[in-house]
Amino acid sequence: MKKTALATAALAAAAMVSAAPPASAAPCLVVTLTGTKGGPNVFEGLAGPGTLVTYGDDSNDCRSVLLQFDVGRGTTMRLSQINISIGDLNAIFLTHTHSDHVDGLADLMQLRWHYYPTGPKIDLVCSADVVGPGGFTTSCRNLALHIADAYLASGEIAQRHFERKETPAGGPAEMINLKTFERANTPQVVWTSGDVKVSAIASTHTPDHASYRVDTPAGSVVIGGDASNDTRVPPRAHSTSDEVELLAKGADILVHTTTHPNMGPEKGGGMPAPIFYRQSTAPDLGAMAQRDGIKYLMLTHLTPSLGALVGDDNWKIPGAPLTQADFEKSVRDGGFTGTIIVGTDLVSLRLPAK
Repeated sequence: MKKTALATAALAAAAMVSAAPPASAAPCLVVTLTGTKGGPNVFEGLAGPGTLVTYGDDSNDCRSVLLQFDVGRGTTMRLSQINISIGDLNAIFLTHTHSDHVDGLADLMQLRWHYYPTGPKIDLVCSADVVGPGGFTTSCRNLALHIADAYLASGEIAQRHFERKETPAGGPAEMINLKTFERANTPQVVWTSGDVKVSAIASTHTPDHASYRVDTPAGSVVIGGDASNDTRVPPRAHSTSDEVELLAKGADILVHTTTHPNMGPEKGGGMPAPIFYRQSTAPDLGAMAQRDGIKYLMLTHLTPSLGALVGDDNWKIPGAPLTQADFEKSVRDGGFTGTIIVGTDLVSLRLPAK
């Protein structure tokens, strides 16, 4: 009887264990710089600006939601190096329509059209049309609608559609679910999926420029883009954007384009003042990140590029070649005490760290 009672108790205990809900996997967030080259020019194979943000848990390698911010030249190649399929991306966010930030979008959408023609459309999130001070219009909408005009004009879309009827006849533009928002000087939610929320704020660089913040249970990251101070000439308190500073308060990670102060007009390098003054400098980014309580500052779109002997338009670089240590010291000069990551292509940061 004792054995029977023990066996019954053991079976009951086993049933209780099997009936207990499984422990949930820990949420995690990964930020990867898919390209770190600043400006339209090329240098030593660096990809154009882009940041991949993925969220999930330990069971799926933090990859249940995949968001790409800006799509510079070579983005698809960089994604392939970390085994990210362009068919897995949930949304693309554009900070602005400068070519160095969108050169890879046609490539990405052509691949998505060709290899995932029956898959869901991808959300393209960007600011609504803006008329600039010169009377021109910056239009992410037009970029999306005409993303494959060259392929349509060449006959490639028609030829491939003839062979594979499942591909949309209108080409890659038909694979885009365009979501535009009116820019505002306070954060607004522009995209959500489950526990993931993306907010945007208007920031100064081009008339259509916006910066983004991603909030998840595993942490938060702000992508500043090319944002700078609304005032483009001295005197000014700092080169960074007050709007980005508002957006970034209390965030864990700040990803931001970065210009070294050695490129300033007073240093004699020859970088045009209007270009220098529409970017944020490393010391000012350090000071802003410290004020905002940022834990990790990821520098990208570096000007000048690491190791470069001359600038993009043959500008002189005082102190060339600049190193990661030079950029890090410049950020520390601004008072930042957190972790600095001087961006190289595919450098990655995970929260929480393993």
